[in-house]
Order: sequence, then structure tokens, then C-alpha cells
Amino acid sequence: MPPLQIRTPLAEVHTFPASALPALKGFAVRNLALLFACFLFLPLQTANARAQFIQCGKASWYALTSMTASGERANPNAMAAAHRTLPFGTLVKVSNLRNGKEITVRINDRGPFVKGRVIDVTKAAASKLGFLPQGVAKVRITVAGADGKAHEAQDCGK
Repeated sequence: MPPLQIRTPLAEVHTFPASALPALKGFAVRNLALLFACFLFLPLQTANARAQFIQCGKASWYALTSMTASGERANPNAMAAAHRTLPFGTLVKVSNLRNGKEITVRINDRGPFVKGRVIDVTKAAASKLGFLPQGVAKVRITVAGADGKAHEAQDCGK
């Protein structure tokens, strides 16, 4: 049997001896389930979250530049946020209930880990929402669709 050649997306060619073929097949089959979960299940989970998620509570802000739970570097100037349960990449409309300002942020981290808080937003997002000096604000979180528009939201009170 001739050697097996695999071409990667970067146009590199990897040559394996014919004796490695059974091991490579086993590797591919084991990882098929992981690929299925990543590409099929997670988008369904995100779409399901978009259809029904509304939450009220306190928001705080952070200005870290460390790695986020999603694996990307935190950027205090980005419109991003941390939430305990929403899938990474979910677009969320955050409304400041005190002044009526609204923005759309993308979930890219986990948190907040302080009792009574429902979302941590970046410093830039807090500035646009108008609560940078106070540090904490009462907000309504509504999951937005791919177009950034939110669904009808319940009244959270002020």
C-alpha cells in the first residue's frame, strides 16, 4: 500500500506510512462526534436562546486584557460582555433602566461572579450605557437576533 498523504488548509502535505492508516481512521471517527457537537448542536443552542431569553438585574464593568473563557484576548474597547450561561458569540441587547440607553454586546466570557449581578460589560460598553462612574447599573438583558435587534422584552421596573 502506498504512503498516505494529507493536505492541510495551509497547503502543507503530511506523509504517513501505510501502517498508520488504521490509527488515522480511528482518530477521525473519534473526532467526528466532537465536530458534530461543535457545528450542529451549539448553533441550535444559540438559536434556542435567542428565541426566549430576557433577564433583569445589575451590570458591572471590567477593563481586563487577559484571556477570556472563550479563548480570545479581552479588549476593554470592544462591545463585549461576560454572562454565566449564554453561549459565546450570542448578541445581547443591554438596556440601562435608569437612563434608557441601549447597546448590543457579544458574549465572549463567563461571569460575573458577584452575587446579584447578571452581566459584566467592557469599559467601553459601560461608557456608552452611561454607568462608568457609578460602576454598577440596573439593566435588562435581551438576546438579539443576528441582525442585532432584540425581541419584545418584559418590564423590569426601575
